[in-house]
Amino acid sequence: MKTIIVYSSQTGFTKRYVDWLSEELNADVVTIADAKKKSDNYFADADVIIYGGWAMGGKIVNSKWFTQNIPCWKGKKLVLFCVGASPNQSHDVETVLNNALTDEEKKYAKAFYCQGGLSYENMKLPSRLLIKAFVSMIRNKKNATEQEKEMGEMLAHSYDIADRKFIEPIVGYIRSV
Repeated sequence: MKTIIVYSSQTGFTKRYVDWLSEELNADVVTIADAKKKSDNYFADADVIIYGGWAMGGKIVNSKWFTQNIPCWKGKKLVLFCVGASPNQSHDVETVLNNALTDEEKKYAKAFYCQGGLSYENMKLPSRLLIKAFVSMIRNKKNATEQEKEMGEMLAHSYDIADRKFIEPIVGYIRSV
């Protein structure tokens, strides 16, 4: 089964999940920048096409490329996954996954989430400033809920909650008949 993984990674968490998936599935890996340069023939003989990106603002970065190609790839097993700073059980995860694909796209592709972490050291300045502003807003909120306070403390510094076990649902889906 020929598998191609296309990805976008800003701080390295998505790349780590791509590497784990590639090892598990013996997949070819290509960055989103390189995938955009490939001809349609590059993807023609793939049985599985996976796009992995990072979650930001309730969306999956660069996923539009993948979703625009779904109509061309309907006979293939299609997976969209994202990696984010929120733990898997967070309400934010549900929002990202619900917004990832339209109802029509969900007929042909499945979306997954893998918790990753936050790396201020590897983050681009606009993203770093956006998160720091969000943390400041939460800290200054007069009636912040306990959940908001916890989130503010968690986002105040770098952390790593990635784990190889979070690829298991993706691998299971791909290997299912």
